[in-house]
Amino acid sequence: MSPRFVSYIDRSREYYAAQGYPMPYRWAENDDAPFAPLSKPLSECRVGLVTTTGLLGPGETPETDTELRPPKATYAAPTDPAPGAMYTRDLSWDKEATHTRDVESFLPIQALQALALEGRLGGLSHRFYGVPTEYSHRRTSAVDAPEVLRLCREDSVDVALLIPI
Repeated sequence: MSPRFVSYIDRSREYYAAQGYPMPYRWAENDDAPFAPLSKPLSECRVGLVTTTGLLGPGETPETDTELRPPKATYAAPTDPAPGAMYTRDLSWDKEATHTRDVESFLPIQALQALALEGRLGGLSHRFYGVPTEYSHRRTSAVDAPEVLRLCREDSVDVALLIPI
C-alpha cells in the first residue's frame, strides 16, 4: 500500500466549516515579513529560540488540565538552566507518532549551546521566548510578534529560530 498524504489545508477548511464558521478558513499571508540575509557570519550571531510551548507554573505538570492554566501570553524565560519539561497538552500534533517528553527535541537549548562552544554560532540568548497559539493572524501580527521582536532586541538577538509544535 503506497503512503497517503493528508492535505492540511483541506482538513483545516473542512474543520472550520464543520464548526459552523460562515467564512472558509483563510491562510495568513505575510508578504512584508522582515526576512533578511544575515549581516554577519552565524559564528558572530546571538541566536534566540521561539517556541509555542508553555512554561509550567508552580505545582503544574505537563499533564495539568488546560482549564486550570492561566490565559496564554507571550513570555521570556531563562535558557540556563534549560527547562526539564514544558506544557504542550493544549497543542496539536500527531500524538500517536511522537511525544514531547524530550524537551531538547523541540527546544534545542543544549544543542545550540554546544554549537556556540564550537564557535559555529556566536552564542545563545540568555532567554528563550514563548508565543501563544491562539490561531489569530490579527493577534499574532499586532500583539505577539511585536512583543517577541521587542524581547529579542532587548537581548541583542541577531537570529530568531522559530520552532512551533
